Amino acid sequence: MTAHENDRLLTRFEVEQHFGIPKRYLETCVARGEGPPIVRIGRLARYRTKDIQEWITANTTGLKCGAKNE
Repeated sequence: MTAHENDRLLTRFEVEQHFGIPKRYLETCVARGEGPPIVRIGRLARYRTKDIQEWITANTTGLKCGAKNE
């Protein structure tokens, strides 16, 4: 991705479409003060592409599907 694409502001719908993170989950995260960083523009919540990617990386556990957590 280019620097411009990394700074692009996405709606919750666009985050859901591009990254598969449900809009409702993002809304819940905002209410709890959790989740990926948001950019507030008045009442609107927007997400930078690079912030979503960094948040996904930071929350990747390294466990493989079907792996048992001992």
